[in-house]
Amino acid sequence: MKNSIITLAIAGSIASALASIAVPASAADSKEKCYGVALKGQNDCAAGKHDCAGKSAMSYDKMSFKLVPAGTCTSMKTPQGHGSLTPA
Repeated sequence: MKNSIITLAIAGSIASALASIAVPASAADSKEKCYGVALKGQNDCAAGKHDCAGKSAMSYDKMSFKLVPAGTCTSMKTPQGHGSLTPA
């Protein structure tokens, strides 16, 4: 009896851990490129100025993007204006 309770507890813990891992994976799919919101050196990639991630030489570069949750880009306000879904 005692072994079956321990087995059920372990199985429940493993199931919970696997379920929590699966949620962030699907959330990663709902990201969009947001241009003009990345700080210097914190961009996810670029559109013509440099080769890729972490290479932005200035903050809020309108040619570099940061991946953000879908639907939030244009509402992000920076000292240079709002985020954009397209490079400027």
